[in-house]
Amino acid sequence: MKYLKFGVLIVALVSLFTACSDDDDDSEDLIGNWVRMSDFDGVARSEAMSFVIGNKGYICMGYNGKNRLKDLWEYNNDGDYWTQKADFTGTPRSAGVGFSIGSIGYIGTGYDGVNYLNDFWAYDPSSNSWTKKADLIVNGDTTLGRSDAVGFALNNYGFVGTGYNDRWLKDFYRYDPATDSWRQITSILGTKRMGASSFIIGGNAYVVGGYNNDTYNYDFYMFTPQGDSGVWTKKRDIKDSNKDESYDDNYKIIRAYAAAFSINSKGYLTGGSNGSILSDTWEYNPTTDLWVKKSYFEGAARQRAVALTFSDKAIVATGTSSSYRFDDCWKFMPDDESNTND
Repeated sequence: MKYLKFGVLIVALVSLFTACSDDDDDSEDLIGNWVRMSDFDGVARSEAMSFVIGNKGYICMGYNGKNRLKDLWEYNNDGDYWTQKADFTGTPRSAGVGFSIGSIGYIGTGYDGVNYLNDFWAYDPSSNSWTKKADLIVNGDTTLGRSDAVGFALNNYGFVGTGYNDRWLKDFYRYDPATDSWRQITSILGTKRMGASSFIIGGNAYVVGGYNNDTYNYDFYMFTPQGDSGVWTKKRDIKDSNKDESYDDNYKIIRAYAAAFSINSKGYLTGGSNGSILSDTWEYNPTTDLWVKKSYFEGAARQRAVALTFSDKAIVATGTSSSYRFDDCWKFMPDDESNTND
């Protein structure tokens, strides 16, 4: 009987532990499937830049823990393989921005280990060549270089803003490839930030998260490229709000350096850091202005990864934990059931 009672006690303790640990975050209840794809052929790195042109994705530069890099790699979304392309011809760097306009990819800003950079470059895959474009200089101000900014393209313009250059920033600029020129536009509302994330849904860009003055940002904004300067609209904060009962009581979205992408008119954040390295994934619905937790990223938890967004899926690659840099690549399909065995 003593053994029986001891066994019953163990079962009771296990049941209590399970009941305490099972909640809305239980990964078995979450939707979305991560599938490991062909590893990135370049060296493991973090803080790389990326852009997508048609059905090809590109990852370039970044930091391998010792050096800033200058290589460029093309991902074939149809064949799931990588091909090395022409090395970048400017200063090797990390923590810059990347986007594409039409058939051309653009990268710029970043940090070379000493300087915050303001130069911009175009990559043409048809000629496999780089061309220097106009530096980020507006009204003669040559001090607009920065790292950890956000960059995106809308309506055949490029947009770059926020970041850090020995001070936190919130200013924004528009690049016109037709005239190869920059102009300052309306700054993002709310707080300054570095390490924020952005994604595109429809004709709008969304900027979320980031870090400022030893605090992780929780304000969230939508940018509409209206007129010459654009319009910013505040969305719901990405934390619980006692003022709004429609909020999910388990919002834990606050973070910096997350990978961001959009699929089928919804936005996604995965990984990042908020004092610890994260692996959870969140889905944003612009219709409801609410977030839903999706399945956990199945690779090692990481920050400073990049995302390549295609029409039906996204590829998240590279990044760093507190100790390692990565070269693995993962495909995310948001509406599939999670399967850790595929």
